[in-house]
Amino acid sequence: MRTHFTPIRIFYYLILAAMAVFFLLPVYMMLLTGVKPLSEVDLKTMWQLPTDGIRFENFIAGFRQLAPNIKNSLSMVIPAALISSLLGSFNGYLLSKWRFRGSNLIFTLILFGMFIPYQSILIPLVRFMQFMRLYGDIPGLVLVHVIYGIPITTLIFRNYYATISTEIIEAGRIDGANLFGLYRHVVFPLSPPSFAVVIIWQFTQAWNEFLFAVVLTNQSHWPVTVALNNLAGSQLVQWNVLMAATLLAALPTLLVYIFLGRYFLRGLMAGALKG
Repeated sequence: MRTHFTPIRIFYYLILAAMAVFFLLPVYMMLLTGVKPLSEVDLKTMWQLPTDGIRFENFIAGFRQLAPNIKNSLSMVIPAALISSLLGSFNGYLLSKWRFRGSNLIFTLILFGMFIPYQSILIPLVRFMQFMRLYGDIPGLVLVHVIYGIPITTLIFRNYYATISTEIIEAGRIDGANLFGLYRHVVFPLSPPSFAVVIIWQFTQAWNEFLFAVVLTNQSHWPVTVALNNLAGSQLVQWNVLMAATLLAALPTLLVYIFLGRYFLRGLMAGALKG
């Protein structure tokens, strides 16, 4: 089937191309600065290509500085994304297919957690983490991201499970399946599209989060976002190494969307965000 390039279609493509260039300019600047020697990093020449060769050692230096923090971030985001997704899945199943008295109120209260500003609960959260002996360590940060991820994961799964035929659930009940049996054998196998959306969302949110990370962890357990901030705030900033380190820090989320983006779109199209 041939595509006819009408004037309006060409105009749309030009607008999309302009928006893509606009959003990719910072990435281009980071990449360009990351491969330059420090002597060529200057505001007057920041758009120019490096004249003294490409310096990949900037990425090596950036990785050496961020390697422990990248490990901390992975230790935090992977369990946080998986646990919050599983809890949100079971919550969504209960609130969509096992209606009980007060379920709508409980769902509203769960959603209320999405609108609480993080800054307003920092002091009681710190005291709670100290009481639980989780302050300053990665497990405490995992717990926080799991709790704050439950509202959005519950919303996504509830709306997705609402599209599943109730007759399937009723047939399982007639066959003698209980609450957990229906979830394990009927609902969970139908959930991969929604899990793709939720895990990608939670992974990205936890990886990029800064406030909880800087407040609830100590220096040896800083995730990569806090470490980057401290690199930029040092007295002598090596901007070429900093830009290379920033690209390395952004690489996991970029890879997630590059390789799993099609599953994210399939999940959206399958009704994961339909209400």
